[in-house]
Amino acid sequence: LDRDGQPVELSRYLGKPLLVNFIYTACFQVCPTTTRNLQKALENTVSVMGADRFNVISIGFNQPFDSPAALRDFSRQYGIDLPNWNFLSPATAIVDSLTAHFGFRFVATAAGFDHLNQVTMVNAEGKIVRQVYGEKFTAEDLAEPLKLLITGSAIPPETGTLQEIMERIRIICSVYDPRTGSYRTDYSLYFMFAGFLTFVFFMIYLSINFWKNRRRDEPKAR
Repeated sequence: LDRDGQPVELSRYLGKPLLVNFIYTACFQVCPTTTRNLQKALENTVSVMGADRFNVISIGFNQPFDSPAALRDFSRQYGIDLPNWNFLSPATAIVDSLTAHFGFRFVATAAGFDHLNQVTMVNAEGKIVRQVYGEKFTAEDLAEPLKLLITGSAIPPETGTLQEIMERIRIICSVYDPRTGSYRTDYSLYFMFAGFLTFVFFMIYLSINFWKNRRRDEPKAR
């Protein structure tokens, strides 16, 4: 449902590039900040290319609380007024499959949710072509690849794959601190990742040695 309570099918957005991000309306810092930064990054693109050349949707994942009315109030409170930007409230039953489809992850906490800050770029054929992570967005992050999609040009493969992986790990390792009202890095999660990787490499090492010793001990054919 949109902010007016009218049903909306995602298929209606086929034919134009689409940007998708997920929010929850009870979030009072990260989601509003990310959403406002997204609008700032897109305002110039709208003025240059036109609002009718692409669409943006923000989807409320905290159901049933992210109702059409709650999303309407959220967009008004934070001044999100681009004409091609809609806010959608999905049925509770499809939230998990919908977020999984777009590669969005969230975990419920005592203070709300820990979640990825991401914008998913979808081409006119409905194919996901890029994920952009973080709270701040630049023209290089969004506007430039969006202009390529609008003009029908192919988006070049992303460079710095390791950097993208590290950024995603950094975001996953960020947790909400209710004392400060902001996200902080939880270094214990880094140690968990490191411990897991150490265990994997150790098991690989043992497996290689096991097979080497087994082959060495096998009787040689005469």
